[in-house]
Amino acid sequence: MIEPEQPIRRENMKSSIDRLLGKIETLERELEAVFAVKRAEFAYRFENRKIVFEAELLRRHRELKVGLLEYIKGVRLLVLLTAPFIYVLIIPLALLDLLVSLYQAICFPIYGVPKVHRRDFIVLDRHKLAYLNLVEKINCSYCSYANGLIAYVREIASRTEKYWCPIKHARKVEGTHRHYPEFSDYGDAETYRRFVDRSGGPDR
Repeated sequence: MIEPEQPIRRENMKSSIDRLLGKIETLERELEAVFAVKRAEFAYRFENRKIVFEAELLRRHRELKVGLLEYIKGVRLLVLLTAPFIYVLIIPLALLDLLVSLYQAICFPIYGVPKVHRRDFIVLDRHKLAYLNLVEKINCSYCSYANGLIAYVREIASRTEKYWCPIKHARKVEGTHRHYPEFSDYGDAETYRRFVDRSGGPDR
């Protein structure tokens, strides 16, 4: 009696997962709608992909800008001394960017995996804000690049994992990527084999 119930139980579980994923997508759309309202609140718009602020708000931004010398004088010495440890990371980050981009450019066409668009993850626009001084603009650009790059690399890695090893872990994993719910359950050999046979990968 146990065997016939297994496919039914799995099908019910898949339906539950699909339903929850649908709710997540709905919430993401609602969140984007809220962000759109906030954009309108701060009076900026896009013109030919450029960000344009209303004149009055731009004037207010310039008034709130902290001068470079005043800003540097206000930084604690210990914080200032940590700067080299932060900025030196640009070297491995840039190397990671280069190698991962090269990897997907060469391998993804062979695997039949869609390429990840770098521009969707690495967005550099904070330096255009008039209320930031030069140091703040550099810092904001650095943070935008580093976090955008990690998200870009994560998406490439997750698509690679989906192709080569779409199996969930036995233990709960924090911060799983968006493809993880599609993976077969740990120990579910039949589902994994069906996935591999249906997708023609990996190494097929």
